[in-house]
Amino acid sequence: MKKRVVSLLLALTLTGALISGCSGASSSAESSSEAEVTEAETEEEEGDEADAEASEEATELEPLIVGAVVTPHAEILEYIRDDLAEAGYDLQIVEYNDYVLPNTALEAGDLDANYFQHVPYLENFNEENGTHIVAVASVHFEPMAIYAGKTSSLEELQEGATVAIPNDTTNEARALLLLEANGLITLDPDAGLTATVLDITDNPLNLQITELEAAQIPRSIEDVDIAVVNGNYAIEAGLTETIAVESSESEAAETYGNVIAVREGDEDTAKTQALVDAILTDKVRDFITDNYDGAVLPVF
Repeated sequence: MKKRVVSLLLALTLTGALISGCSGASSSAESSSEAEVTEAETEEEEGDEADAEASEEATELEPLIVGAVVTPHAEILEYIRDDLAEAGYDLQIVEYNDYVLPNTALEAGDLDANYFQHVPYLENFNEENGTHIVAVASVHFEPMAIYAGKTSSLEELQEGATVAIPNDTTNEARALLLLEANGLITLDPDAGLTATVLDITDNPLNLQITELEAAQIPRSIEDVDIAVVNGNYAIEAGLTETIAVESSESEAAETYGNVIAVREGDEDTAKTQALVDAILTDKVRDFITDNYDGAVLPVF
């Protein structure tokens, strides 16, 4: 009997010990779990604080919205994004594929500036559309060139060959002057930078000149014998084999530098000055020289 009592007491003692041990393990596990939750919550709070700080820093930058055609203008602007951030501006580049919308958007106040055009085009646009846009800095020149379509050289051109040229006033004149410089046509000497097909006084091969929207010409080049293409659209389309190129000493080189433009009255604003200061640098000059193989030339 005594042995039974002793055995029972031992069993109860062991059971109590086991229960106590399990309770301790559970308590330890709960503490560990609570610690992990607390740590995760702390990390999440720290992450939220970091995001809030980054967001606050971003909102501290003043938006600077610039319209540009993709190549090379938007690429050059992208290159100075960090420089403008250091000056306190969040550069926002709006890309366009034509020569009209960047000006209408600027005039409407949707843009702070644009970068895609030369002064003759800008002045003609203002005259025809009643806009008030002015140039504040000349950045680069894009030599216009003649590219092969169905005919691979000027010497191979046949009677009645087709030639595509831009249809906007200033670029049409420029294209015609390039054709004249290569002996294909003769223009009225008084026409100059306003020349149109109506100013052709001699056309020995009876070339059929087709006027197209500038951006469309590279897509239509296989349908014509030769085409005169703006530098930026040639780069964008991957055209590299030129037949003839505007001379760096031509009237075009002096006249057709692509400019930063703003609304009249905004020439001296802090935004305009920051943009001009960021782009007219040795850094940008080297970027243009190193990346476009002569298809884009700095003019500052």
